[in-house]
Amino acid sequence: MKKIPFVLTLLLQHMINFSNSAQGFEAFSFINENADTLLYRMLAPAHTGDSKKIPLVLFLHGAGERGKDNVKQLTHGASLFLNELNREKFPAYVVFPQCPEEDYWASVKIDRSSMPLNLTFDYRQKITKSLSLVISLVKQLKEEKNIDENRIYVVGLSMGGMGTFEIIHREPDLFAAALPMCGGGDAQLFSKRAARIPMWIFHGEEDGVVSVQYSRDMVARIRKFNKSLRYTEYPETNHNSWDRAFAEPDLLSWLFLNEK
Repeated sequence: MKKIPFVLTLLLQHMINFSNSAQGFEAFSFINENADTLLYRMLAPAHTGDSKKIPLVLFLHGAGERGKDNVKQLTHGASLFLNELNREKFPAYVVFPQCPEEDYWASVKIDRSSMPLNLTFDYRQKITKSLSLVISLVKQLKEEKNIDENRIYVVGLSMGGMGTFEIIHREPDLFAAALPMCGGGDAQLFSKRAARIPMWIFHGEEDGVVSVQYSRDMVARIRKFNKSLRYTEYPETNHNSWDRAFAEPDLLSWLFLNEK
């Protein structure tokens, strides 16, 4: 029997992961008044029979999961919300939008000539089309679904961690809590109102893609206005700090306890 090449093995494993992650996440597309389209997947709570308001979790993926297949964005994080125990204990609508390859979740200039990346954030710039679409989507879902508007949360990793900082900066009244992972933001312009939102920030000390200094700078800014900020920096951890963050035993308990 021929041995399957390593690259093909990885590809097959990714295909399996995508297929498994997609189970339960229904595919949708959001189209705004300008005919701009945002692909997204949504997991509905297991039980929606009563009239009780239900939280919404927005999950912003990383740059590697950009595209137009409306599946790849589920690579990281989807299994956390598909877990049967978590679905029972933390009922929520969970939304995974997908950013197209030519766009980004954050207003940032990226110098890729060396690693870690050299990132220049500027919140004075116009919001990206994709992040603007995400905001419109969340606001529409808030009106259409039985959403608890006091318990809307945002989680993001890498590019999505950058987007998490920026979306709460631009819409501080929309979110009850945020979990930015291995991201960064405009530490000079990040708003006081956004800084007061409950946050738990994560980063790997040895991140070779997005320097840990970007999270440290945001932490320094936020702690001027929010002394209860949680920051976890994992030693001997590279860019995949989200793996350790998702394994934190009180991650979802902390998130879902917050409300506006």
